[in-house]
Amino acid sequence: MEIKELASSPPRSGRDLQRYNNKGFRLVVGCIPYRRTSLTLSLQSHPSSLEDVEVLLISSQKSTKLMFPKGGWETDEDIHFAASRETLEESGVVGKLEVNLGEWTFKSKSQDKFNKGSMFSLFVTEELDDWPEKSSRHRVWMSVKEAREACAHWWMKEALDAFVCEMARPPKIELEKVGKML
Repeated sequence: MEIKELASSPPRSGRDLQRYNNKGFRLVVGCIPYRRTSLTLSLQSHPSSLEDVEVLLISSQKSTKLMFPKGGWETDEDIHFAASRETLEESGVVGKLEVNLGEWTFKSKSQDKFNKGSMFSLFVTEELDDWPEKSSRHRVWMSVKEAREACAHWWMKEALDAFVCEMARPPKIELEKVGKML
């Protein structure tokens, strides 16, 4: 199934298919969706400067707090599909899933349990007008610096720091070209 086909479906709910690790921590996945602001370079996913990058935050369903899209990783999907699905359901964007930015263990604010979250970078190729959670969330594009201040969760701020480090690395394709030139 193409991820974009899920845009007209209701979001998944419930915990029947939820994954847990051997410590009983709920496994969640999410993305830091980003885009290039420079029109001429917008087709390239790897920016040359963070000044050309905006990241997408979404509101919580229960408050105005801002965060990156994330949700449960379910047993009938791989981690990459789950990250893309959650991002589509919560923020209405699709794109190219890139780097796994790391894993964080954090306590759920709504339940007295721990979660283990994995975050990916996602280069946004399309922003949809309609998506499953449109009526309960709003989305906002902002600079990396603004996002670091606005994001409500410490572990997502750390994921954003990992994103910044990843964006500072030269793209792999350029390294391959340099190797061939030697």
